[in-house]
Parts: sequence; structure tokens; C-alpha cells
Amino acid sequence: MKLSQLKVGDKAVVTSTGVNSLVRRRLMDLGLIRGTELKVLRVAPLGDPIEILFKGLYLTLRKSEADGIGVRQAS
Repeated sequence: MKLSQLKVGDKAVVTSTGVNSLVRRRLMDLGLIRGTELKVLRVAPLGDPIEILFKGLYLTLRKSEADGIGVRQAS
């Protein structure tokens, strides 16, 4: 499942990051790596951008960036 497919309030765990190398490096620097738990806080009406919360950090991603992040829903 992709991060961009989650709805507001969903919690998930990162399983992969398949975005381009510059974006992947920045996300890794911020701590968004495999195994990180996150929560979707807001999604714009057209699905772009998406705001997530992980490790106390609020991050807004473009839909194209969120499409490259693989997740599995957490219980």
C-alpha cells in the first residue's frame, strides 16, 4: 500500500521508500525510515499535499512523494 492511499486518521508503518534519491535522502535525514510509525493528519481536497505526524515531527508531502513511500496499516 502507498502512503498516498491512506485516509485522515490512519496509522501506518513505513515498509519502503522508493522516491527519487534526493527526496529519499531528505526523508531519511528527518527520520522517516523503514519501521517508522506515522499518522495521517490532513489531506487536501484534491489529495495533494498530505500532512503526516511521526516522531513528534509534522511533515507535509506532495502526492507524488507519498506515492513512493510504501506502508502497511498499523492496528
